[in-house]
Amino acid sequence: MARSRRRRTAAGLTVTALLLAGGYVAADAADLVPGVLTTAPPVPDPAPFPEATAGAAEPLLPALDPDAPLPSAEAVTALTEELVADPRTGGAVAVVVRDALTDEVLADVAGDEPRTPASSLKLLGAVAALDALGPDHVLRTTAVEGEGNQVVLVGGGDILLTDGEASEDVVGHASLADLAAATAEALDGQEVSVAVDDTLFSGPGYAPGWGGIDLDYVMPIQPLALDAGLDADGEYVADPALAAGQAFADALRAEGVTVTGDVTRAQAPPGARELASVESAPLRDVVAYELAVSENSVAEVLARLVAIADGEEPTFEGAARAVLARLADLGIDTRAVTLADTSGLLVENQVPASVLADVTALALDPGRPDLRGAVTGLPVAALEGTLRGRMSGPAAGVLQAKTGTLTTAVSLTGLVQDADGRLLVFAVVADDLEPGGAAEARAAIDEWAAALAACGCR
Repeated sequence: MARSRRRRTAAGLTVTALLLAGGYVAADAADLVPGVLTTAPPVPDPAPFPEATAGAAEPLLPALDPDAPLPSAEAVTALTEELVADPRTGGAVAVVVRDALTDEVLADVAGDEPRTPASSLKLLGAVAALDALGPDHVLRTTAVEGEGNQVVLVGGGDILLTDGEASEDVVGHASLADLAAATAEALDGQEVSVAVDDTLFSGPGYAPGWGGIDLDYVMPIQPLALDAGLDADGEYVADPALAAGQAFADALRAEGVTVTGDVTRAQAPPGARELASVESAPLRDVVAYELAVSENSVAEVLARLVAIADGEEPTFEGAARAVLARLADLGIDTRAVTLADTSGLLVENQVPASVLADVTALALDPGRPDLRGAVTGLPVAALEGTLRGRMSGPAAGVLQAKTGTLTTAVSLTGLVQDADGRLLVFAVVADDLEPGGAAEARAAIDEWAAALAACGCR
């Protein structure tokens, strides 16, 4: 049975109002990276999804008040040094704070030192995907004629398919039931067998280094899946593409089609006749969903799609190369970045806080409204997604950020409007924590972020 999943609905939030009035209220969620702070299933139920934002490209930064007082760099730096000195962070902390309007650096403590970003890493792939494919891009899942009387279900990168009724209220907007209905009409009573074609991606399904608890938070990376690879009990299936094929075969039977044999794998013949297709939500909304709930599988799939767009191998290694190359072409200095995956599951990922801040600032660029989904999708403090239960004080409603949590690393990257109305870009990464120390480090970072929101800091 498909789980009920709601889209995010508009809310009157200060920071979000500045970001294209793109604020959303969402259901509860947990930071989807394994660690001592994970207290909810890998994907919340119901899960949030943003409304489509097609055509929303109003100027962003001009909406800010340029006369709002700029915080004092000395004051912001002093506040940041208190965080670094806080024993809860372990001292291995990197922080960058910049003014969103002028790009002036207000604090930089070890900002160029590579550190483990945890799920803040997802911002890199999100921006790369929006740049490579465009915010209006949709992912097509098709049914085509195979050899003999075979119907081949071809994965196009949409792993948010539903086997229930499709609508804008459903994550992904695309339904295998709809695809089966259209396919049945095209078959016109023909008896068929069903196969799946998941050859869009290559290489292993799991990144080198993933294992143990990691596999409780990500599916084997394939270009076709229902519900990001989760079954009705919230467990990851062993073969998401084949499970989607089985659901498609069942949906064909429900439409009166005689389906024979087991679902198998087969590559669609070149030039095969398309019987039917369904389309995902626009990419900007897929990105927003990924960032709001920190969805690891979607993050990895998006990076593979960047690899395909740029002529790289659609493997973990090719995806990492493609994301870094795409960001470098956008002017981001990626020389100190090491990617072991693109979801942030591995401690081997190394990204300077300055790069996280640069990527966030790039998504705010008024000249690049196509990248804006990487910031409008960030959850709002105390109200939604991975920040729903955090920062209920001064930062509530005026801070949007990508969270990151591992057992030995914590991060927070995003935007905050201070007490004088100035919008600031920030990135904080604390790593090399003692096992079990992430909760205290995260509390310290939240207190720092709240102080930054409350501070005029003149």
